Amino acid sequence: MVNVANDPASVEGELTAEAASELASVKEQLERQTAALHRLEDADRALVQIVLAGGTLDELCDRVVSFLDPTSSAAAMVTTTDGRVIARAGATTELTRAESLPCFDRSGRFLVESEPMGPREDGPDADRVAVRIIAGHLDHGVLVAFSSHRSLTEDDVRLLERAATVAALAITKDQAVAAVESKYRAEFLRDALSGRAGTPIDAISHASSLGWDIDRPMVVVVAETDEDDDRTERDRDEIRFLQQRFARAWTHAVGVRDPSTPVVGFSREVVALVAVPDAADTDRVMRTVGDLVRVVRGDGGGGRRSFSTGVSRTITSPAQLPQAYEEALSAVTVGRQMQGDGALAHVDGLGIYRLLALIPDGADLRRFVRESLRELATDDQPEYADLRQTLSILIDTNMNVAETARLLFFHYNTLRYRIGKLEKMLGPFTSDPELRLTLALALKIHRMRGL
Repeated sequence: MVNVANDPASVEGELTAEAASELASVKEQLERQTAALHRLEDADRALVQIVLAGGTLDELCDRVVSFLDPTSSAAAMVTTTDGRVIARAGATTELTRAESLPCFDRSGRFLVESEPMGPREDGPDADRVAVRIIAGHLDHGVLVAFSSHRSLTEDDVRLLERAATVAALAITKDQAVAAVESKYRAEFLRDALSGRAGTPIDAISHASSLGWDIDRPMVVVVAETDEDDDRTERDRDEIRFLQQRFARAWTHAVGVRDPSTPVVGFSREVVALVAVPDAADTDRVMRTVGDLVRVVRGDGGGGRRSFSTGVSRTITSPAQLPQAYEEALSAVTVGRQMQGDGALAHVDGLGIYRLLALIPDGADLRRFVRESLRELATDDQPEYADLRQTLSILIDTNMNVAETARLLFFHYNTLRYRIGKLEKMLGPFTSDPELRLTLALALKIHRMRGL
């Protein structure tokens, strides 16, 4: 019997077989790496060529899809930093499937704040991969890919990272071109809003040359971020970048609905001249603007800043733009005081608040409230807020005690007791119309915020 362990020929055969297996494994790995490198180089050349040829982000997404899966069983999208989709490519079924995934909210925003970037472990979320689009120290958005029939690998991630670099070049180039165009657009719109754009015919003609239509019924919409940029710890570059992003969000939301609508971002606000149906009532106008606000706001995620919006009355001529602009500015300022951050207000809904907002010194208004409402101007006692509500509804119902009791779910005698208590604190407002007017104004000022 031959001892295999002591047989040199047998040992040499085993070593040779093991070495051959390892060599084959190394060779296979090298071939895979070489193929991956060739794939990346081919992708680099193709994607860079798209940018050099003036191609769009949609074309870049289309080329990414072709590299991910030649059978088009994939989809790719470019989003802004807060997740709004600005470019996409892929078969309709693939895009529909991707948009139905839980990584999108109801408004169609990609949830960048909850989606991990880079490679993923195998699992139900491995059918998509996202990478950031970064140029220098600025984050320009996200490139995300989807596949319905396989998990995306680290090689796919590297491909997307190369594509994201090229996308950053394309976005930076587009922003540079847009900045130049935006400068001329902003100068014209500023002139139009201040009444320096010439005759209505001149203004309409100039707007048309910029791709805008202002020869139709429209409202001026002013949107301002609620954060006070004069009292923030953000540096000026970050503030400018956030304002530009805010303006792009409005431009995108409005452009999808009507590309001929003027939209311009100024240093502190975004202004849009939104077309409305002829003879549209206020409710219909606010539904139109409200739809735009919801698109821009999304669900508030992805780093979006809260903003308030003011809407003017409908105008039919560019000559009315200065007045409409002032109305929209009043609506956004007073609307925020009435409703708080995130307000949406039409100038016709401001009522007496429009006059109150004209008083420049908030200290005068606060003093008027203290002198008129006395201790009810404070919340020093838990019952003061309830008493203010009772007083407010009494005044709103023109001192109708029965109706007030019904609205407050009080017994009639309980309300009579409260009225007596209020008159001891404030005076005989039930019989003095001048005092009632003073108290009504004081209550409205008390509701205003930011005084």
